Amino acid sequence: MSADVQLHDVWIRFGEFVAAREANIHIREGEFFSFLGPSGCGKTTLLRAVSGFLEPSRGRVLIGGRDMAGIGPNKRPTALIFQNLALFPLMTVWENITFALEVRGAGKAARRKKADELLELIALPGQGEKMVSELSGGQRQRVAIARALAAEPDVLLLDEPLSALDLKLRQHMRTELRAIQQRVGITFIYITHDQGEALTMSDHVAVMSQGVIEQVGDGNTIYNRPESAFVASFVGENNLFSGAVAEAGEEYVTVDTPAGRLRARHARRNGKGQLAAGEPAFVFVRPESLKFAGAAASSESARPLGNRISARIHQQEFEGNLWQVFCGVEGSDKPVKLSMVNDGESIGHAPGEEVTLGFNADLTVALPQGELAAE
Repeated sequence: MSADVQLHDVWIRFGEFVAAREANIHIREGEFFSFLGPSGCGKTTLLRAVSGFLEPSRGRVLIGGRDMAGIGPNKRPTALIFQNLALFPLMTVWENITFALEVRGAGKAARRKKADELLELIALPGQGEKMVSELSGGQRQRVAIARALAAEPDVLLLDEPLSALDLKLRQHMRTELRAIQQRVGITFIYITHDQGEALTMSDHVAVMSQGVIEQVGDGNTIYNRPESAFVASFVGENNLFSGAVAEAGEEYVTVDTPAGRLRARHARRNGKGQLAAGEPAFVFVRPESLKFAGAAASSESARPLGNRISARIHQQEFEGNLWQVFCGVEGSDKPVKLSMVNDGESIGHAPGEEVTLGFNADLTVALPQGELAAE
């Protein structure tokens, strides 16, 4: 079984403090949906409203079309995996997995059969007799997922379950988690502050800031077509140029900045452009979209750059697969960052050298000035 989840104008207040406001989302049945945002943005608050541990101050939560008002967490078709996993250390793995079934009165044989099925699902066959303390962090993570699935929820809620794992194990587990979700086919709602997790695993992502859902979309849309300055500055890396709109068309705008006049895609929201001539604007350019103008111009496959700015190289960092080049640009307090794939050759420029950087207007975006993500 699986179910869709709908939030209709959900507000959550704690006294005078508003933790979430005007949340309107439809999470489709069987999809992997993530709430992404910094600590304190309200994402876990909304998850708790779906799970039943919090009642909305206003608005409705529907699961499978049924209004959840007044229905407690133990009566909802959901299961929740916490950050600390909360496995029982004095129980074996199979006993942990089937604890909910034991509470319901299921017999030992039925519980053991279900545990073996779920151990196969999470790629831990034959591990049922082990104690939790004998498992690795990634294995314990999978056991927590199996325990939640044993309750046969329509919706599985996951509150930053990978946050305690090291980087390589997190990267491995997000692949495993997505594969498990696709095998079982139920709705997953995932909370994270890690962009890599959200973009890699999710069918759709809701980016949140200060209790407000800034944008909902698939990973490609969130990354390449942000609708607010916060989303552009929070998701991935971006170079920021501040200025005023000189001309605003349907598809493109030109913005006068201290680095020069720049042409960028006109960010749209609800099908409409957000900028008009004379208004203050930000132009965002991702490091991978910047090129050394001379090198890009010599490549037949390169897009025409269109925009060019003068810069001086301050520093180069070699990361193995990438070169990171930091440049000073007129009117920018922060160095502009350019990322280049390592092709085994030198980047062809040295610190202190004056260069021309270029980028194509289609690979950048102009947005109204507004709140930026904290660094």
